[in-house]
Amino acid sequence: MDGPNDRATGGGGLKVETHGLDVIGDAERKGRPWQLFWPWFGANVSILGLSYGSFALGFGVSFWQAIAAGLIGIVFSFLLCGFVALAGKRGSAPTMVLSRAAFGVRGNRLPSAISWMLTVGWETVLTALATLATATVFDRLGWGGGTPTKVAALIVVTLLIVAGGVVGFDLIMRMQTVITLVTGALTVVYVVLVVEHIHWDAVAAIPAGPAQSFIGALVFMMTGFGLGWVNAAADYSRYLPRRSSGAGVVGWTTFGASLAPVVLLVFGLLLAGSSKGLNDAIAADPIGALTTVLPTWFLIPFAAVAVLGLVGGAVLDIYSSGLALLATGLRAPRYVAALIDGVLMVAGTVYIVFFGGTFLGQFIGFLTTLGVPIAAWCGVMLADVALRRRDYDEADLYRPSGRYGDVPWAPVTVIVASTAIGWGLVTNTSAAWLGWQGYLLGPLGLGGTSGSWAFANLGVLVALALGFVVTLAARRSRVRDQERLPSAGTDAPPAGARP
Repeated sequence: MDGPNDRATGGGGLKVETHGLDVIGDAERKGRPWQLFWPWFGANVSILGLSYGSFALGFGVSFWQAIAAGLIGIVFSFLLCGFVALAGKRGSAPTMVLSRAAFGVRGNRLPSAISWMLTVGWETVLTALATLATATVFDRLGWGGGTPTKVAALIVVTLLIVAGGVVGFDLIMRMQTVITLVTGALTVVYVVLVVEHIHWDAVAAIPAGPAQSFIGALVFMMTGFGLGWVNAAADYSRYLPRRSSGAGVVGWTTFGASLAPVVLLVFGLLLAGSSKGLNDAIAADPIGALTTVLPTWFLIPFAAVAVLGLVGGAVLDIYSSGLALLATGLRAPRYVAALIDGVLMVAGTVYIVFFGGTFLGQFIGFLTTLGVPIAAWCGVMLADVALRRRDYDEADLYRPSGRYGDVPWAPVTVIVASTAIGWGLVTNTSAAWLGWQGYLLGPLGLGGTSGSWAFANLGVLVALALGFVVTLAARRSRVRDQERLPSAGTDAPPAGARP
């Protein structure tokens, strides 16, 4: 897919992308839906996918239950991304600008802030994992894996991620193609090298868990994969021509994003299920622990595949987090927003790497806590996309007085209420700062915060369903009225446009 600045650069060199929250003009919209495969596959081919096998088994389910939870959770959640990506084809603007059609121009600042926190959190997690993985590899090679190594790794990883986020779309598309090819090939080598450590008897002996455990694993897969990307799903499809196939946009987004995680999850389940020691080690160092079953000669290639895979995801996150920060009302160029997020990413990584303690509990707490409001937003957004029959009026996306309104209280109330209900139905005892959650489990007869439903994380599913159903029922006439209005004009707002 051609970059947004090809006309200015003659199609060859790279420039810092000047597009911010503005729409992409039709003359700059190029490519085909199949090219969406590259950024989505590159962002999700990370070795971290293997560790999700251990995470899933941690819910107390069997191998086959974990397979089912993973397949459903991964594919369904990325299918949601595919449907949100349709909005990009219809509206030419970033995801969190298109969200204004549902939440109003300034009312959308609330979901934009939530989206920003989620993407900054994800890029921080991925950067921390890349840093820890590098240190582990160096330690095994006898080159030192202490503080100096972690600092050096953090600097290198940060430079790669921030460079992609600052330069923008064109560099990201080129980086993701390279990352996809390199990490894909090296991951296959990793699988071949460690396949002898799989012991089917041990895997098959893992006992099945109750329905609550299965649902918990399913929701974790949804929040760890598609729901972690859904708020950025239209950021790349907006560069496609309007005539592009809607089915192609949905299909290639879903396929590209799901393929690697599904394959990696299955192998990760076999690996973690074969060794309790490895399963436990992954909780503390999800990437580094995977080196313990590798021959020494492959440690450097493993470090490359681990770091590149994590960088691939973090680059997309920092690009979208910069756009989300602008959508909250920050008046700055896009690249400045990306730099701000880079600073926060480094600060968060320093905390996780040097002061954060056990990783897995904090990670699950982060996913479920922010997964609830993002699921609520996703439900509202999906219903809004489903109700619309016409392209967005792009000029009105930037006018509080336009058809989409300023602060329509109905969708804002839906996301707040759905989040409040959802947080009452999730728990995380490994993160003390989240002890206030789960306040509805007792009153609703679900056993309280220590009962059998405590870790099913029902709140994510409830928030998603409430956002979708309520919006679909309550906003139909509102959307029809909006689409009957004459066009406000097709002139695209200038780069970095804001209301």
